[in-house]
Amino acid sequence: MAESLLHTLIETLCCLPGVGRKLAQLMAFHLLERDREGGRRLGDTLLQAMQRIGQCERCRTLTEEALCDICGSGKRDSSQLCIVETPSELSAIEQATDYHGLYFVLHGRLSPLDGLGPRELGLDLLSQRLAEGEVEEIILATNPTIEGEATAHFVSELARAHGVRTTRIAHGVPLGGELEYTDQSTLAHAFGSRQLID
Repeated sequence: MAESLLHTLIETLCCLPGVGRKLAQLMAFHLLERDREGGRRLGDTLLQAMQRIGQCERCRTLTEEALCDICGSGKRDSSQLCIVETPSELSAIEQATDYHGLYFVLHGRLSPLDGLGPRELGLDLLSQRLAEGEVEEIILATNPTIEGEATAHFVSELARAHGVRTTRIAHGVPLGGELEYTDQSTLAHAFGSRQLID
């Protein structure tokens, strides 16, 4: 017996991160019972996005054009290159800081078990970019996980081979955070990365 369209819709919505069967069912029922026009717009927009959004040729973030708005802007500092794991992290840095350099998006982190090696992360493209000689500083903004740290180490070695200075964003206790509620590894990293106060 063929699966019903309703069941297929619910199962399809489960592909979204954080969406389990119950939430997917809630979404499906909402669209079908209360917002069919919204569902049609969502379907059309998803189809267009899947067809037209690709990766920037320069930094690998998501864009409809060959170059994203950041890489295409003549107002960014091309001597700085911030390395991030995902386009959402690029967006977070753009919204939260006054960083005016460029980016390179890895779309993951080194994880041989998951089949993610240097090639899958575009590190050959990054190496070409560093060889151009325009980048003077790489800012590592990978996550402080085992894989993120391994990726940061690999990228820093690549930068060193090209004579490019490497810095790492600080990790530690969040602003407004309480020490007693901070996990042990974050606290240990913050303590180990302490700096002299003038």
